[in-house]
Amino acid sequence: MTSDNDRRRGLLARLRGRPVARSRGRRRLGAAVRLAAALMLAGGAYTVFAPGVQAQDNPPLSAAANEGKALFDVSCVTCHGRNAQGVEGRGPSLIGVGSASVEFQVSSGRMPMARQEAQAMRKPPAFTDEQVRQLGQYIQELGGGPQVPQGDLREGANLSTGGELFRINCSQCHAFGAGGGALSSGKYAPSLKPASDRQIYAAMLSGPQNMPVFGDNQITPEQKADIIAYIQENLKGTQDQGGFNLGRYGPSTEGLAIFLVGIVALVFASLWIAGKS
Repeated sequence: MTSDNDRRRGLLARLRGRPVARSRGRRRLGAAVRLAAALMLAGGAYTVFAPGVQAQDNPPLSAAANEGKALFDVSCVTCHGRNAQGVEGRGPSLIGVGSASVEFQVSSGRMPMARQEAQAMRKPPAFTDEQVRQLGQYIQELGGGPQVPQGDLREGANLSTGGELFRINCSQCHAFGAGGGALSSGKYAPSLKPASDRQIYAAMLSGPQNMPVFGDNQITPEQKADIIAYIQENLKGTQDQGGFNLGRYGPSTEGLAIFLVGIVALVFASLWIAGKS
């Protein structure tokens, strides 16, 4: 009798416990559904707003920059990589070099390079002035950097000051007559005779090859105008106040001329005097 009662009580207890277990399972299922809904909502929000954030980080290019990008993808991407990040062993990154570097290298024909050498040589440019501007604008908008100002780069220049600045900062490599000179490891300072005002200004801003960078903190824009005016108006003139220019290469050709002409003349003069005596 007692065992039957115990069985009945156990059965009733189990029956009473089922709704409790079911309610707990429902709560757990509801929590799982709510978590999944929250995750889906978060994913949807990210999908909606992430492109907007990316668009703000990478603003659209201007029309000129888009034209420059098209040129870059055809002529420059092999060495400088996609988005101008550079390719190891081929070409450096162009992020941050600015349009000044592009204008100097491309307008002077140094880029694109025909082959890897110790130094890029000047040659006829492969792009028009408009295309050079577009390429420079693309690199400028891609990573920023120094830019050559517009307008007359010699306005209000002082030739005397320009000559002094040139002799202090430039003549060691480009020679006093701007004819250029040899450097180490197969490199050289090029002649400044074919360089335009903008190319000289861009070279001072970007420091190509072995040339140091002369930013506005080192040489002010006014002083740059003085140097450009001195090069273009004095050093490129046809008059040589000292006589024969000997190529305007500086003391190297002068020393060679003294040895070949002066010393040889002295030797023959000495022999002639000795023969007469």
